[in-house]
Amino acid sequence: MIVYIIVMQRVLNVVILSLISRARNASTIYLPAFALLLLVCGASASETRASTPWSTRLDGEVRFYQSTEVGVLLVGTEKSLYGLDAETGDVLWRRKDTLLDETDVAAIPGTDLVLLNLERGGKTRLEAADLLTGDAVWRTDRTRGAVMQMAFEPNSGLLASVFARDARGHARDDFKRKPVVHVFDIATGRELWKRELESEVEMMPVLAGSDENAEVDYTLDNYRPPAFMDGRLYLFYEGVTSLDARTGQERRREKFRVNEEGLALTEADPIADEQLLYLSGRGHVRAISRSSGDVAWESNDLGLTPEMILANGVIYVRTGGQFTRLRDGETVERGPYGVSALNPTNGKTLWRYKGADRGITNIVLSDSSTIIVADRDDLIFINTATGKVRKKVSHNVERAAFLLLNERGEAVVGGQNEVAAFDTRSGQNTWRERHNPPGRGLLRTVAAIAARAASLYFRYGGTATTIFRGAQMLSAASSLRWSGLVAHATLPDLTSLAANRAREYASERFATYGILSRARQNYTPRVSSAIPRPSVDVEDRLLDRLDPARQLERLSHFLWRRRRLAELRGQWMYFYTELRSGGHGLAGVNVNTGEDERAIRLNDVDGRFISDEAAELLYISKGNRMLAYTLSSSIE
Repeated sequence: MIVYIIVMQRVLNVVILSLISRARNASTIYLPAFALLLLVCGASASETRASTPWSTRLDGEVRFYQSTEVGVLLVGTEKSLYGLDAETGDVLWRRKDTLLDETDVAAIPGTDLVLLNLERGGKTRLEAADLLTGDAVWRTDRTRGAVMQMAFEPNSGLLASVFARDARGHARDDFKRKPVVHVFDIATGRELWKRELESEVEMMPVLAGSDENAEVDYTLDNYRPPAFMDGRLYLFYEGVTSLDARTGQERRREKFRVNEEGLALTEADPIADEQLLYLSGRGHVRAISRSSGDVAWESNDLGLTPEMILANGVIYVRTGGQFTRLRDGETVERGPYGVSALNPTNGKTLWRYKGADRGITNIVLSDSSTIIVADRDDLIFINTATGKVRKKVSHNVERAAFLLLNERGEAVVGGQNEVAAFDTRSGQNTWRERHNPPGRGLLRTVAAIAARAASLYFRYGGTATTIFRGAQMLSAASSLRWSGLVAHATLPDLTSLAANRAREYASERFATYGILSRARQNYTPRVSSAIPRPSVDVEDRLLDRLDPARQLERLSHFLWRRRRLAELRGQWMYFYTELRSGGHGLAGVNVNTGEDERAIRLNDVDGRFISDEAAELLYISKGNRMLAYTLSSSIE
């Protein structure tokens, strides 16, 4: 079709030139025809650009693809690993004869590097490669298995990576492996220390296909990733373990069951203030001294605590909720359901609200005096000082799964096929948008697509959509943390995705160790000197074919794009549905206005799709092709 349009445009150009010549020498009778043809030609060109800005043919069936902070798409085929320019589809580099699983590829957060787990000749090596060139910055043969989770501490340059061997099998809820933690100097790849966990931990399958008998990859997405803080590395797989970041020496270890058996992320992400680190697990909330590592207090009787927020000198805890069942990816509900307020100094319960019904969502603070939560039926406004209900409003959202604050300060309740906004003062429903899935026989597909769409929205969400502006909410660590959750979208549980939204996709902090260091001087005086040398394993390097001026321009654009990405906040929630214009596709609803602004017609939607708000593109694969579609207009 595209070739046909290009040929027709060339024919029309010849006709147009002929008309111009005749119009000069004869009569204005030809001008209307000229104008009409010009409009047709222009419309065709515009529609082509809007529909598919680029389509790139690769050397085999696409097995997986991942986006990165610097605007490079990592694409694995049956034969090679590619790095594509996400805006143009240009092949930046190719690693040929490289068959990798998705869990073998992990971009390091806050950097221009990607970790590759490579096997050749019966030997395994870990390689940190430049995202822009594919060249190796460093290599090591000290690791075994796939990269599961990471934490990077920019100030010290320490990288903690968690590996698991033979993490593949049939989907079930008792699959266990023993993770190993390696800590590296990220600039050189020198291993500082490693630690193997004492016992095996339950892992989570990536349920990507419909074949229940097929083998699948397993991840540690059902645990919180490690975190650097105060010169220590904290691990959360067997309770909490505190280790010296540079030596691995253990300072404190408290062993307890982290997750409810067979469920994912039933404990909260750690939070911290200036003195204490707050953790949950096994129905308890614990405060640990950041200076000594001792337990300052422990609250024992709350129940499952999957979410904690620290604001205005109070810890707000959600108890119960919706969780992903490991063996089949289905969402299940576990109580007791409610919200509690704790004194962060001594752990005393200030108040407890127990009136929530099944299916409680994540919690948000609309202002300093109101905390909001939604359950199966109602949107509930709670007084933060007393725990008393200010008001209840029926939200009428089927299977409500998440709650957020939009830019207008409205409380937005959403589920798999509907989203509705409410005024936080009056409780009035201000707008509602519903998109039913296309057919009842696609429930698993619809659930997977809903999880994918939600994870892509929440990756751009910052604390502005979690909590009122000006409130104190501290993250647990100064490190940048990564889990395969974003890349794999293993959780159809939208509540967990919403509760994790404060973990930003792109931080303002960014360290360069590859060729981007040459362009970094345009943005910051700190320039890394660890620029990789060309690797013999890499082919089709785009930058090698550019002159120095064009090369610097291209590199600077990647830096500019990443800075823009760090400033973005999510605005569109996508639903897989029957489009009003006909056919199946993704409908994009603006969560700030309720307007149904985007429609991307994709009758054969790839459940692994990626939306890129910085470039306003959506990426999918079809056979041996990667394709980009515009997000800002309807796609035919």
